[in-house]
Amino acid sequence: MSNNNEQSMGDLFPDLGPEAPVISGIAHDRSEALATVRGVPNEPGMAAKVFAELATAGINVDMIVQAGSSAGTADISFTVPEASVKAVENALIDNHDVLDYKSFDVDTNVGKVAVVGVGMKTHSGLAAKFFQALSDKGINVLMISTSEIRIAALVPLNQLNDAVKALHTAYGLDADKVEAVVYGGTGR
Repeated sequence: MSNNNEQSMGDLFPDLGPEAPVISGIAHDRSEALATVRGVPNEPGMAAKVFAELATAGINVDMIVQAGSSAGTADISFTVPEASVKAVENALIDNHDVLDYKSFDVDTNVGKVAVVGVGMKTHSGLAAKFFQALSDKGINVLMISTSEIRIAALVPLNQLNDAVKALHTAYGLDADKVEAVVYGGTGR
């Protein structure tokens, strides 16, 4: 048997049989907000400073993306529960001198959709199917987050229902199955 880092669920629990790519459901969350801090100095420790200030303010962060530019700055985008928007704005305004950013904006017209299941790490094509299903419906992906059991995308809020339907169809989930709905950003 291989070492623990390379063992599949089937190796660890032989009675389960071979690990299969089972997409067990679609989850979505309408209560997301996307914050972007623009023009942060692109140097070691800046992301740590941003997220330390948010943590001090008691703000839970989910998805994170950082993009650098040739100008020596970076934009850091992250999602938070919509209920935290005012706290995010206050934390960024109060710490402008420490964080040395050029500007920030917050968009509440976003939603998160995710497929959840076991076997994702060991089976190719599941992410391709996810993004192709969204692309076929003209849905723009704003951010991506993955784990061993989940692929999630942030999409425009007005396209969230179409995204859920497209993924239901793509993964062959029965229409009578109840999808997981996450309220208040609690299902991270």
